[in-house]
Amino acid sequence: MTEEHGAWKTFGERLVYDNRWVQVGLVDVEAPNGERWDYHVVHLARIAIALIVDDQDRALMLWRYRFATEQWGYELLGGMVDDGEDAAVTAAREAAEESGWEPVGEPEHLISFEPLPGQVTAPVDVYLWRAAKHVGEPTDTEEAGRVEWVPLSRVPELAQRQELLGSGTLVALLHYLASRGTGQDKVTETP
Repeated sequence: MTEEHGAWKTFGERLVYDNRWVQVGLVDVEAPNGERWDYHVVHLARIAIALIVDDQDRALMLWRYRFATEQWGYELLGGMVDDGEDAAVTAAREAAEESGWEPVGEPEHLISFEPLPGQVTAPVDVYLWRAAKHVGEPTDTEEAGRVEWVPLSRVPELAQRQELLGSGTLVALLHYLASRGTGQDKVTETP
């Protein structure tokens, strides 16, 4: 990889906190101006998200409460990718566990992103399905909420009211809506 103007140099990392959900490290860095110091970096687990859109142009979401930000709002379904598990498999499994709806068909990888690259690694992968079948009640009682098919036409309003929780939900929905007329949305509608 060619070194670009403004690149930072790293000389190693020491973990100061480590568990399954979060790691905090001190990275020995040198900034482009030549200064060198230990920089705090937070590492979060990879997250996989399912965007399930039905033939009525609605997305399957959970209306729920998030205590860390003291907010109620809508979230897409998803969760932490287990070691060795494919992210699309995680997204499908989490969707079924959290909602009782199982995605049907092959997923389309919609987008991957890092929401806070300045100090946090938090990889997010989003997969799109065009159909789901109801398989029962949600089995993940920790992720309790109201399961709802939300019209995509409401996304701008919900975003404005800060009722779309988390970057995974917001980025996925806005990217999907923005790409619909551009040829990037390769999956065809089911009759």
